[in-house]
Amino acid sequence: MMEIVLAGGMRTPFGDFGKSLKDVPLTALGTHAARACLEKAALAPAHVDHLVWGNVLPVDHDGYFASRAIALGVGMPVESAALNVSRACGSGTQAILTAAEQILSGHGQVALAGGGENFSRGPYVSTSLRWGAKRGPETMVDTLDWAYRDPFSRELMGETAENLSDDFGYGREAMDEWALMSQQRAGRAMEDGFLARQIAPIAVPDGRGTRVMEQDEFPRPQVTAAKLAALKPVFREGGRVTPGNSSGVTDGAAFVVVAERARAEALGVEPVARLVDWAIVGVPPRIMGCGPVPAIRALLECRSMTVGDVDYWEINEAFAAVNLHAERELGIPRARTNLYGGGISIGHPPGATGVRMMLVAMRHLAETGARHAVVSMCMGAGQGMAVLIENLKR
Repeated sequence: MMEIVLAGGMRTPFGDFGKSLKDVPLTALGTHAARACLEKAALAPAHVDHLVWGNVLPVDHDGYFASRAIALGVGMPVESAALNVSRACGSGTQAILTAAEQILSGHGQVALAGGGENFSRGPYVSTSLRWGAKRGPETMVDTLDWAYRDPFSRELMGETAENLSDDFGYGREAMDEWALMSQQRAGRAMEDGFLARQIAPIAVPDGRGTRVMEQDEFPRPQVTAAKLAALKPVFREGGRVTPGNSSGVTDGAAFVVVAERARAEALGVEPVARLVDWAIVGVPPRIMGCGPVPAIRALLECRSMTVGDVDYWEINEAFAAVNLHAERELGIPRARTNLYGGGISIGHPPGATGVRMMLVAMRHLAETGARHAVVSMCMGAGQGMAVLIENLKR
C-alpha cells in the first residue's frame, strides 16, 4: 500500500497583530516559508507536482490566487498545479490532507502543503457601494470580523468558548492555569532553540530600512498568574474567556513536503514521519470548541488504538476551554500535550496553525524517538479534525 510521508517543514516567525508583518504581503510570507521548506528537505522545486495552500482570509490583490503565486514564486514548473483550500481553523491541516489525497489518487507524487494568514492586512469593505449609494454615509465592514463570527448565530468565536464552558463547567481559574502553562512552555521552547529550528528568519520593514525577524512576536513567557487573573472577560459580561486564555491574532505562514515514500527517497528527501490516518467530524456550532474530542475518538476507533497508544498530542489552543475539554473527556495527559506552547502563546493564524502544529509534532517525535503523535483542532462553524502520524526517525 502506498505510504505518504512528511519531510522538511519550515515556517515564518509569527507576527503579532498590526506589528512586524503587517506590511509584508501574505504571498511573500508563503513564498518565504515554502522556499525554506524546500531547502530543508533538499528538494528541487522542479520535482514538486502540486502546491496546496490553506487560507481563511484572502488578502491583497493576489489573495485568491495565492497558491499559484507561491508555486511559481519558489520556482515550481509552470506545468505544476496549485490549489487553495479552506476548512476554517483546520485549513493548514486540510492542505496536508488534500496533498496526500492527490498523491493517493495517482495525481502526483510530491507536493508542498502549507498555509498562512496576514490578518493585519485584512481589508475593510463596503457591501453596498457597487450598485451605487443613494445618499448619506456608507458603512465599511471589517472582513476580519467575518472570520471570527459563527455564521449561524453571528456570535464571536469567543462566545462559543463561553458556551462550552457553561455546558461542561470549565472555570476561569483552570483556563488561566492552562494559559500560564502555555506561555511558560513557549518561553522554554524559544530559549532552548526548539522553535528556532522550525523558523526561517525573514526581513521585515523597519523605518526606512529593514531588519531580520527571527522569533515569534506574540509569546509572553514572563506573564504571571496575577496578570492573567486581572484581565477582564471580552466576550461576555461576567464571562471567563479573556485575552489571556484565548489564542492570539497573529500573522505567518508554514509549509511541509508531502510525498509518496519511494519517490521521496529516490529524490534524496529524508522522510521524517508517515501520515497514517485522519478523521473529520461535525459538532454543534455553538460549542465548536468540543470538536477535537469526537474527532480523536473517531480516529482512535478507526485505528483500534487508545489514548495511551499516542505518545504526543498537539491540540490547538483556540481557547483554553478547548484543551480542558479534551483533557477531561478523553483523559489526555497534560504532560504529553502542547509541550512547546500553542495558540494561546504562539498565536493562531488559522491557515498556518495546523502546519505549525504538524511541524512541532514531527520534531518532537524525531528528537525524542517516540512513535505516534496526534494533531487535532476545533473549527469555526462546528467541526473537529484529528490526524495521526508515525515517526520514521526511530
